[in-house]
Amino acid sequence: MSVIAWGDVEEPVVPGYGLGVAQPVGGVTAELGIRDGRAVLGWRNAAGKALKVAPAAVRREHAGELTRLRMTVRDIDRTLAAQAGWLERQFLERRSWAYAVWRERLAGHPLLGTLVRRLLWTVDGVACGWAEGGLRALDGEPVQHMGEGAVELWHPMGRDRAQITAWREWLERYGVTQPFAQAHREVYGPADAARLFATPHVLRQHQFAALAATRGWRYRVRLPAADDTFPPATRELPAWGLRAELRVEGVDGDDLSHCGSFLHVGTDRVRFHPLDAPGNRADPLPLADVPPLVLSEVLRDVDLFVGAAGIGNDPTWQDGGPDGRFRAYWASYGFGELTPRARTRREVLSRLTPRLAVAGRCAVEDRFLHVRGDRHTYRIHIGSGNVLMSPDDRHLCVVPPARPGAVPGPLPFEGDPLLPVILAKALLLARDTEITDPTIVRRL
Repeated sequence: MSVIAWGDVEEPVVPGYGLGVAQPVGGVTAELGIRDGRAVLGWRNAAGKALKVAPAAVRREHAGELTRLRMTVRDIDRTLAAQAGWLERQFLERRSWAYAVWRERLAGHPLLGTLVRRLLWTVDGVACGWAEGGLRALDGEPVQHMGEGAVELWHPMGRDRAQITAWREWLERYGVTQPFAQAHREVYGPADAARLFATPHVLRQHQFAALAATRGWRYRVRLPAADDTFPPATRELPAWGLRAELRVEGVDGDDLSHCGSFLHVGTDRVRFHPLDAPGNRADPLPLADVPPLVLSEVLRDVDLFVGAAGIGNDPTWQDGGPDGRFRAYWASYGFGELTPRARTRREVLSRLTPRLAVAGRCAVEDRFLHVRGDRHTYRIHIGSGNVLMSPDDRHLCVVPPARPGAVPGPLPFEGDPLLPVILAKALLLARDTEITDPTIVRRL
């Protein structure tokens, strides 16, 4: 089932998928639900007892219905991801809702509500989150019904550090994993822009293009023959009358994809223009004149692009790629200073590592998570996940196996794929004498 795109409608048109409704199938009942941010399919027998899997009779005699239910699970997961992205984009849409509308159509929606109730909101300026069946303030007291009061997404911009920390602790106390970083959201300023582009970045083009599309950017894949004529990646911000532009160019001498496009592109600046300014306008707005929330959110996108699509956090680029051209860049990014996004990750790791089974062997210091194994000691860079190994800081290329449930309790937010990777590497390397994978053992 498809989801109607937001834009010309005031509220989302999202199906409920029959979530929480028992559906009889061959003498038992199936129930679609959402657990830990993912769709699940549960079963109960005629007596109401939960079953681990669909009974053999259902698999044999109702295969079509079972296939439909499994496809619905996948559709729900896709819809959850799409709507989480939409909600996150509302920071820059400047959207607000009357409380009654928000309560019925967002918080009360069977699917959207599972996202909305894991976020922080302001109701007539009062910050609150959902816990124990209703909205509660920072002190845990219920927030009274606000009638037509305006509801907006809470953002850490302009909040003092003590309040932000208190909300993070509030979410942890109620066991909330946010669908995206909100209480832990990074705030960027003009100085961060200078640091972010101190060195031009190299990105895997097709991964960048896909990621940019999910974040609301427009981008045309670069081709060698027309690279000079292609516009930059842009994100229009009509609520602010602005347009953000990220300069992107093909990498000279790069290998090409099977369709003739660059495999890699470089980027070294982001600019802001009035929305109605021509695309070739040469005088961008000074960053100091860009509204702080706009600058922060756009730079956060760029930091995400570099972190997720850049070659700097790819251990296979240790040799610098073709002719070693990017060896210096790989080293500077892969082990360099932390960006605001990585500094947030460091804060989260500082709270999570004491809960690990190997906590006594781990310590967060500066840019690294230090791990003491029996063979070596290791330093995992918090910005890239790259690993240095004693005694001479040799780079260790290691891809740890997934270990579900290795971290006690929920992560504070979804959407940071590097965080669980770093934790998995720490768990693996702290017990390096127990590693049996011959590929990893040869590298130790």
